[in-house]
Amino acid sequence: MQDIFYILKGCINNDARCQKQLYDHYLHFALKVSFRYVHSFENAANAANDAFVKIFKAIHNFEIRNADNLEAMLSGWIKRIVVNASIDYMSKESLVPQMSELPEAVWKKHDAEASGESKLVYKELIVLIRKLSPAYRVVFNLYVIDGYTHAEIAQMLGFLRAHQSLTCQRQKLFYKNIL
Repeated sequence: MQDIFYILKGCINNDARCQKQLYDHYLHFALKVSFRYVHSFENAANAANDAFVKIFKAIHNFEIRNADNLEAMLSGWIKRIVVNASIDYMSKESLVPQMSELPEAVWKKHDAEASGESKLVYKELIVLIRKLSPAYRVVFNLYVIDGYTHAEIAQMLGFLRAHQSLTCQRQKLFYKNIL
């Protein structure tokens, strides 16, 4: 990818070419993140596209603190927006679970640095996560995969921290039984 710093500057200036480069580079990453929260590829694509609209509207708020770590910081910022957009999409659409598969091309993109073994483990983990009910799946993803605290999850989802903590305990029991 062309120098990320210049692409970011172009996105801040609403340069459509730079926005397309950023979108093309991070789309598969966003789809994989979103797919952990929603059941179908189509809904994941819709949520990811909603996230990119938010990303381009808020790109001027992205703060470059360390130029050496710029891509990692940007990936984390994009991931947070995609997670929130996926949760918003689920609640807005009151999605009924419709299981589908994520196209193989999406799994391969943006994972050049990952080993074959870690890709396989990630895919297996996604299969297990998708067996959870939608509510459990969201909390599990936020807590275990994305690293949010119980308080942050409760605030994001609008319920009491004790309820969220109980949900995590139930999920742990579910996975102990499966594994």
